[in-house]
Amino acid sequence: MNFRAVHAIYAFEMHRWGRTLMQSIVSPVLSTSLYFVVFGAAIGSRIAQIDGVPYGAFIVPGLVMLMLLTESTSNAAFGIYFPRFTGTIYELLSAPISPFEIALGYVGAAATKSVILGLIILATASLFVPLRIAHPFWMIGFLVLTAITFSLFGFIIGIWADGFEKLQIIPLLVLTPLTFLGGTFYSINMLPQPWHTVTLFNPIVYLISGFRWSFYEISDVNVGVSFAMTLGFLTVCLVVIWWIFKTGYRIKA
Repeated sequence: MNFRAVHAIYAFEMHRWGRTLMQSIVSPVLSTSLYFVVFGAAIGSRIAQIDGVPYGAFIVPGLVMLMLLTESTSNAAFGIYFPRFTGTIYELLSAPISPFEIALGYVGAAATKSVILGLIILATASLFVPLRIAHPFWMIGFLVLTAITFSLFGFIIGIWADGFEKLQIIPLLVLTPLTFLGGTFYSINMLPQPWHTVTLFNPIVYLISGFRWSFYEISDVNVGVSFAMTLGFLTVCLVVIWWIFKTGYRIKA
């Protein structure tokens, strides 16, 4: 394992992130704050509580998960695609570093950025609503596992895409709608049949439900199932990465 090379990629990505703080941190925090203002004021005035939790506090885990999924995917996808787009990927390919080590550097940096953003948004949310984290260990566990999983997913998109259109099509047309329909702003138990059953086929439901349980000990599905699904998504992404490199795929411009 070439730890020096992995650290170099990781450090470069983190420094690049630090140079664009306005876009990387301020923008997601402002967007999340707007969700609190709009949904908290407009819907919160009509829905006082859900399962005994004030509506403003209820949507916090969903909003953090919404940001986490989109930012993890986008950071990892853009991180590996941009060097391909500019042609600087050849410098990386000529170095004594394996595809696995390249993936480790980019995915590690993307996951770190997303976890930091998640914690910042939680701190921002505490300014709007009273937060209670019943299980901090599980909260961090779901946060980290989800960040790693979707950073891997984003890395796969980044090496698959051959244009900015492909880079954005899955996060915008698949991931974001699934997140909004996965219980971000409501409990799926409020849905009538057959929509409640249909929603259970949405994998994002299990991520949001498990993460929300770590805060308020309420969930739409069993927390054990949520944790198993999270590990399942992680395993699938790892297998896909392994298969891509095992079949001799080379990251190229």
